Amino acid sequence: MIRTLVVDDDQLFRAGLRMIVDSSTVARVVGEAGDGAGAVSFVRSHLGQVDVVLMDINMPTLNGVEAAQRIAALPEAPKVLILTTLAFDEYVYEAIANGASGFLLKDTPPDSLLAAIVSTHGGTAVVSPKMTRSLVSSMTRKYAGSNASAGARKRLDSLTERELEVLGLIGRGMNNTEIGRHLFIAEVTVKTHVGRVLRKLELRDRIQGVVFAYENGLMTDDGEDA
Repeated sequence: MIRTLVVDDDQLFRAGLRMIVDSSTVARVVGEAGDGAGAVSFVRSHLGQVDVVLMDINMPTLNGVEAAQRIAALPEAPKVLILTTLAFDEYVYEAIANGASGFLLKDTPPDSLLAAIVSTHGGTAVVSPKMTRSLVSSMTRKYAGSNASAGARKRLDSLTERELEVLGLIGRGMNNTEIGRHLFIAEVTVKTHVGRVLRKLELRDRIQGVVFAYENGLMTDDGEDA
């Protein structure tokens, strides 16, 4: 069972999450917190005993971004799955850069939420399609005209031509199925390419791949490969 910590300043919403998680066969709630500070404190006092943190992004005392950063710095850190009411919250990019492993809208159906917990625990970044599109759009505006740093360029040079193609498609927000259709290759082959890209670029997950592609000038202003 995936040990889950539920963090939200709305007690009623926390109760709803607990009911969904505890009624499943894949996860169980091991604790609750009403803000980011409480989440960090719980994880610190239960090192190695929490697998996934379901965390609101906008909370008093310590928000989800700062909490995710502090949790990621702990030994045996759990994965952090951020929940937000907005398709693109102003803190999403910052949270990605600081340790969050995924983002879901709070109106995500229960089955999709449970699937996201399983995927996040397994090391796969999870982002709702609406949020992926918004993130890509934001990256286009934020990093238009950027150039790769020397360190990033060295890592990019280690990629094959196919891997560069895959990175560009990741940057456009495509999932593995969409990349496979675009390149006319099997999804299992896409998964292999994605794994190699992330490993060579020293990235945690494909969401960091989106950020990397834009930060280093690989995408044009219209979201296409540069």
